Amino acid sequence: MKKIAVFNHKGGVSKTTTSFNLGFGLVRKGKKVLLVDTDSQCNLTLYSMGFEKYTKYCEDKNKNNIYDCLVPAYKSQPKLIEPADCYELSDGLFLLPGNLDFTENEVQLGIAMQLSSALGSMENLPGALNYLVESTAEKYNIDYVIFDMNPSLSAINEDVLISSDYFMVPMSPDYFSIMAVNSLSRVLPLWEKWAKSARTAFSNATYKLPNKTPIFLGYTVNDFNLSHGAPQKSFKSFIERISENVASTLFPKLEEAGMTFSKEKYENSYSNMVKKFHANDINYSDPFCIAQISNFNKLIAISNETSTPIFDIKLNNPTSGQLRTLGWFKKLYGAMAERIIELTDEE
Repeated sequence: MKKIAVFNHKGGVSKTTTSFNLGFGLVRKGKKVLLVDTDSQCNLTLYSMGFEKYTKYCEDKNKNNIYDCLVPAYKSQPKLIEPADCYELSDGLFLLPGNLDFTENEVQLGIAMQLSSALGSMENLPGALNYLVESTAEKYNIDYVIFDMNPSLSAINEDVLISSDYFMVPMSPDYFSIMAVNSLSRVLPLWEKWAKSARTAFSNATYKLPNKTPIFLGYTVNDFNLSHGAPQKSFKSFIERISENVASTLFPKLEEAGMTFSKEKYENSYSNMVKKFHANDINYSDPFCIAQISNFNKLIAISNETSTPIFDIKLNNPTSGQLRTLGWFKKLYGAMAERIIELTDEE
């Protein structure tokens, strides 16, 4: 079982859309996937279940959400965290729903993470989420866990990322994503530095942190307009600057912290992906880019309304252009899923 954090502290970069569609993409490749909504805004939960189903789920006082499942640790109850009974989205795809109250855990977790040796039950807080997710994944025989995270540098996000095996960074082609790359190059190594000491400090906890450094899978660029099949000039400029910053700043800093594969592995993975496309279909500026996905225009509303991945949308009397667009998105997410599988193959 492999855990992937989808993270960027900049908002509006398609973290939820990436998590949702990648989850379905991995299922199409024969994998069993657990989506975990760690954002108290619950966007992934609403996308996956739809408003009416989620409203009924809450009105039925269903306790199988990320907040209620962690109550034994955060309320110091004399019982172990139990695996969640997840919401099944499709055959092989499950959801651990989010909850607005999850942010209540932020203060306790932050205090616990600031202590070199937390007292009493507080030592169990940093590892509680990992215990819940791993036990739930074992229950459902999950191959991949995907965390959809909130856009902040919070204690919860730090905990999610250091509990993950891998992470990917969605971005949008704008100036603030360039700033985010520079910020993440400073913050993420600090999080891993803390985790190295915390794994020892909390080694006697009931809920332990995983003894593994999270590895950078790569980044995606999302939500841009196309012109003749390529990003429009204004977007292309930002995409190129993001690529430069990732290659010259983010990757070297992560590499120093032991949070990357070898550069050769990224290059081989990129080369293998290109071979499955025609030469003009894909041409990224660096091997760390997993995918460039243009905006969905009107299709995103249909995808959200029907809780359907973008490449499985059914249209009434679709035009040839719409069919080509849907086919292209299916190809992109399929290639992304295959690339994730290749990069995370540890054999």
